Amino acid sequence: MDDYVEADAVGHRVVHGGARFVQPVRIDDEVIAAIEQLRALAPLHNEPALRAIREAQAALPDIPHVAVFDTAFHSTIPEAAATYAVPKRWRAKWGIRRYGFHGIAVQSVLEQLSATRIVVCHLGGGCSVTAVLDGASVDTTMGFSPLEGVPMATRSGSVDPGALLYLLRERGLSPDELDDALEHDSGLGAIGGLDDPLGFAVFTYRVAGAAAHMAMALGGLDVLAFSGGVGENRAEVRDAIAGRLGYLGDFALAVVPAREELVIASAVEDQVQL
Repeated sequence: MDDYVEADAVGHRVVHGGARFVQPVRIDDEVIAAIEQLRALAPLHNEPALRAIREAQAALPDIPHVAVFDTAFHSTIPEAAATYAVPKRWRAKWGIRRYGFHGIAVQSVLEQLSATRIVVCHLGGGCSVTAVLDGASVDTTMGFSPLEGVPMATRSGSVDPGALLYLLRERGLSPDELDDALEHDSGLGAIGGLDDPLGFAVFTYRVAGAAAHMAMALGGLDVLAFSGGVGENRAEVRDAIAGRLGYLGDFALAVVPAREELVIASAVEDQVQL
């Protein structure tokens, strides 16, 4: 029996859409050129996405292709939460601001919940914590790049920029070496993982702190939701995080599988009107 199913359209997850792409778009040469210009903002993510788009277009040239951006969901974050206190030239000319990521995953979680004030802890290989008010993102831990925020599997999360400057100036690391270390040799992998007391303590402390910050952005908390490989499968992690947040009062806990593929499929349907 032939299991081949003819495709009507193809959806592509693209991590960084910058300030331009706040909705899914049908891919054409102009869109590809714009995504290429954004490679410097997320080189480890947008470059593979571009390769996948080109390969898919070559294999399926006669059907629509749609780009769905992780950053788009966070386009509702207010200026106070999105702005870094850095020179205006950096912000206005070079786009240095907080964009946020994991938007597709967070949106998929929200579609399975019903509450006004939700904090979504998406904890997997990459980790982020997002504040959602009436279905809209109002703050999130990832910022200009997916490196900011809480510790992740191999990514550092937020680090004092002074420490990074010290490593560049005084310890002779090159920018590429620093980038590689922060992306691949840091995070839980550098502190023993979740089965190590230190790794567990650092991770749950930082995530709980981020969740408390997000509850502040929401003015309270109705649901604390967990998704991702760690969020869905490590009850002791969820309990440790929730336990630190008891002072916030009563709130519900939810374990919700991220279904990014459903969000992407829905976006494709909307764009091509299948």
